Amino acid sequence: MANILSLDLDPATAEERAADWAIGRLRERGFVAYRVGGAVRDRLLGRMPHDVDVATAAVPAAIQSIFPHTYAVGEAFAVIVVHTPEGMDVEVATFRRESGYADGRHPEEVAFSDPPTDARRRDFTINALFYDPLARNVIDHVGGLSDLRRGLIRAIGDPAARFAEDHLRIPRAIRFAAALGFAIETQTGLAIRTVAETAARVSAERLFSELTRMLTGPRSGYALQLLRDLGVLSAVLPEVAAMAGVEQPPQFHPEGDVWQHTKLLVDGLRMADPTLAWSALLHDVGKPPTHEYREGRDRFPKHARQGAVMARAILRRFKASRRLIDEVDAVIDNHMSFMHVREMRPATRRRLLARPTFATELELHRLDCQASHAKLDLYWFLLDQLSELANQPELPPPLVGGRDLLALGLSPGPRIGELLRWVQDRQLAGELTDREQALTALRRQLRQPLR
Repeated sequence: MANILSLDLDPATAEERAADWAIGRLRERGFVAYRVGGAVRDRLLGRMPHDVDVATAAVPAAIQSIFPHTYAVGEAFAVIVVHTPEGMDVEVATFRRESGYADGRHPEEVAFSDPPTDARRRDFTINALFYDPLARNVIDHVGGLSDLRRGLIRAIGDPAARFAEDHLRIPRAIRFAAALGFAIETQTGLAIRTVAETAARVSAERLFSELTRMLTGPRSGYALQLLRDLGVLSAVLPEVAAMAGVEQPPQFHPEGDVWQHTKLLVDGLRMADPTLAWSALLHDVGKPPTHEYREGRDRFPKHARQGAVMARAILRRFKASRRLIDEVDAVIDNHMSFMHVREMRPATRRRLLARPTFATELELHRLDCQASHAKLDLYWFLLDQLSELANQPELPPPLVGGRDLLALGLSPGPRIGELLRWVQDRQLAGELTDREQALTALRRQLRQPLR
């Protein structure tokens, strides 16, 4: 028996208005139709939805006959996109039941059904609510209203069966809990722990999307803790799970081991962009493999470089974009360089401030300090340096290039880059002002070691 709640959810967004227009047209032809899913959930929580779907008794052919502008996005799953006169697209799906999830993601059999059956095939109770905009009723077949009031993420029916049908529901449960600040219902949580390793079978792209949404969401630290507590972290990010129990020097890290530090750092993220979010999660991923106890303390030699290499491999595994991979690599590789900014030559420091990823590096440094010793003196120093740099001219074009060094008889190799940086440092310091001075200094420098 459905639970009916009379509630006026007037359309407040363009997407809701477009959905209600489609519902009205379907009703005119005699078909039951409702708003469904996350859009109903969000309105009940006081959030404005932007993706508003419609569920209806009309079969795909009937939907396409009613609306002049449509296209199918999942005919096998009875989903038709309707283009409205206002230029909005609305997904209209036929009530259905599904069975035979052989690959742990896609149903092998789809059959048309009714609203109660359609509600029961969905993932979580709070996502299976219908809203009738004409009668102004919320229709609940699975206890979603109660779970919304109690702040619970509960799988519909048998939790183990729901996660066996679609492994993507495992990270989705955690993401919804973190995004809404909800708890995961006890039996749902136990089922996740039982099948946690199957989360690794989700396609790399979908898993990356779910993890990114967790890390860039409002409670990223809570999401990370749930991933670990429910056994999912070791399945999908074993490199991060390996941080637990790796001790750190208490004078620098009074908060505890590498896991605790990373958890606190991620907890400090506030709706971060993906580059900062993934850099924060993986900034110390190189510590477990480089850990050694020497001279009375825990040490992590060259962990930043190791972490950058590992982060690149992890993000490639998730099929992240090349740009994101390159940016995270750079941020992690550079995150220990701030330790020595006061001692740097002004030209070296100016190059640091001019790095393309510097803004992200600086924010990671702030979060890193706040999650450990809480000393922000270098952060404020660099902010002052940025203010001073804003009043200075931009970096001048280099006086010489690699071809000039080759013309001076230098063979291709790492020393070319070292000499170009050596010249730029002196150019920015005002010691070299024109090309001839630079070439003369280079000829002299080639006869002696770099200083």
